[in-house]
Amino acid sequence: MGDREVDFLGDGEDRLFSFKDIYNKLPLRVEPIIDDTTLRDGIQMPGTAVSPRHAVHIAYLLDAIGVERIEVHHFQKTDQKAVKLIQDMGLRTRLAAWCRAVREDIDSALRLDVGEVGISHPVSKIHFDAKWPETSSDELLERVVDSVEYAKNHGLVVFVHGEDSTRADWEFERKFINAVADAGAEVYRICDTVGVGISDSKASLPNGIPMKVWKIKEETKIKYVEIHAHDDFGNAVENTIATIRAADRLYDKVYVSTTMLGMGERSGNAETEKVMMNLYLHHGVKKFENGLYWLKEVADFVSFATGVVVPPNKAIVGENAFAHESGIHTHGVLRDPYTYEPFPPKLVGNRRKLTIGKQSGKAIIKYVAEKYINKEISKDDSRLGDLVGLVKEVYASGVRKSSLKDEEFEELVLKAGFFEEKRT
Repeated sequence: MGDREVDFLGDGEDRLFSFKDIYNKLPLRVEPIIDDTTLRDGIQMPGTAVSPRHAVHIAYLLDAIGVERIEVHHFQKTDQKAVKLIQDMGLRTRLAAWCRAVREDIDSALRLDVGEVGISHPVSKIHFDAKWPETSSDELLERVVDSVEYAKNHGLVVFVHGEDSTRADWEFERKFINAVADAGAEVYRICDTVGVGISDSKASLPNGIPMKVWKIKEETKIKYVEIHAHDDFGNAVENTIATIRAADRLYDKVYVSTTMLGMGERSGNAETEKVMMNLYLHHGVKKFENGLYWLKEVADFVSFATGVVVPPNKAIVGENAFAHESGIHTHGVLRDPYTYEPFPPKLVGNRRKLTIGKQSGKAIIKYVAEKYINKEISKDDSRLGDLVGLVKEVYASGVRKSSLKDEEFEELVLKAGFFEEKRT
């Protein structure tokens, strides 16, 4: 039973008129732009790699679900091959090359005819002292300004990534942002590099994400902001959404850097799929609507292409995201799926599953047995009681953990005395 799809009430007909009414949407006056970095930060996740062929298909799928900017690596020959193949597809999404603050990296992007670059450089004293102990902060800033000017003079759209922004001294960071804005940068990326950012509007700098957004607007010349949140404390999605809300009414658009499945360094990044669903259901952002159905397929392909295993309980795209086994939950879902589901699984290309296991009750065992023998079973049928008992016996020793497989449940159904119904 661990793999049986259940179509009762039809995934697409579960009183769909009501599920959207559940959400009291908070409208936004800022447009969120998804800047997916699965093909850059995502594949920096230890133990992962992606071939050019698979990278191209990932880019195709990201474009299909509404990602408007894709960030890529371009240093190795395989990366460069992938970039060229992606460009050949003529996708709607913008393509951006991640660069260090050195001209050689920008030249590499120029050779690939990529129209945008993200120039990354630390802004915290922690990084300065560790990496360049003999170099002053002013000298480091000059290096970044030179890179931005060089990129801008060659016709590139320039984002600047403030690495470790949430541990940076604001006085220096403000100077840094204004300098790169004067040099031609259009977007400043707030990098919550080790996930210490706080979403609370009362949190002060440097950790307070909303405060950081407001200060950038009030005290710098940069046109737009972006958030790149890491998940070391499990707050990446929360901090990403907090950035969007903080930017509301201040900017006409805000960029959010995300990865499919939250892939990335250490604990990863904000998940593209989670951010999209939050924006669609909690904020009524309609532009992602047509692509939501493909989220599960995209997640599965990214898993296949990179070797990253999707946890079964992963929100939205996990195999168990809409799976039910315990008696209370399955009883509720059989009557109305919305008792224990926030939206129809079909919305994101997933499926509902009812499994039989240790916590399963009489209602779900009866329901699945009826599906199996294609005949209604009376709740007073003694054989149903026997079947429930047989299921409980499987788990009585405490050794068995997993749900019953189809053939295992079939054997119990027949053993309980439903042989005649099955044979006919």
